[in-house]
Amino acid sequence: MRNAIVVGGASGIGWASAQALATDGYRVVIADINLEGARNRAAALGDPHRGEFVDVSDEDSVAALFEQTGAVDAVVSCAGFSTIGLIVDLAVEQFRSVIDVCLTGAFIVAKYAGRHLNDNGSLVSISSLNGRQPAIGMAAYCSAKAGLSMLTQVAALELAPRGIRVNAVAPGFVHTPLTEGAAMVPGVVEEYVENTPLGRAGTPEDIAEAVLFLTKASWLTGEVLDLNGGAHMKRYPDIIGHVMKMASP
Repeated sequence: MRNAIVVGGASGIGWASAQALATDGYRVVIADINLEGARNRAAALGDPHRGEFVDVSDEDSVAALFEQTGAVDAVVSCAGFSTIGLIVDLAVEQFRSVIDVCLTGAFIVAKYAGRHLNDNGSLVSISSLNGRQPAIGMAAYCSAKAGLSMLTQVAALELAPRGIRVNAVAPGFVHTPLTEGAAMVPGVVEEYVENTPLGRAGTPEDIAEAVLFLTKASWLTGEVLDLNGGAHMKRYPDIIGHVMKMASP
């Protein structure tokens, strides 16, 4: 049986990806900072799947996860979060916290995935439309995801001699726990949909389909796949503007 690790697999895109991999015949380790959630998700899949703790901002935690799992055939790197605030107001600690998880954390996962993936294996990271499309108030997240796109390409070059393929999916607005806060701000989802040629927000299952494809695509590496209904061709919503309107008396 093939083995897979889904980092950040307890919810959203990670959980949908874990389900897709399990359906495809992988033994899946769902790893998350939310250990109870990871174990509950693994229980929902049943044996031989399992849930484990990981904090991607802690190299020792990531190393322990991979060492106890052993050789793997696919790794999906989904951990991430965002903050919002104008650059002139954003605390350095807030900026660093996003970079620590979304970029440095992705680097640490890639480091140990590269050590533990079998030859011809696959690493798929979850990037974002914000890796190429700027958004006011999202300097940390946009910077982290732009960095992840380049990290993906460098890792693809370095791991190619072993046949390991390294790719990323860059979703647009997807309804997940990560985006719940933004979705509750009046006008945000509506503006996103207005700027999406296919006329809807995404679902975790949309992204999981692409993740599964990338684990199978044997002649594809170094790709950052825009998966956003065409939103990369238009304009990103003014989230902070909608927040300010909501806060106005």
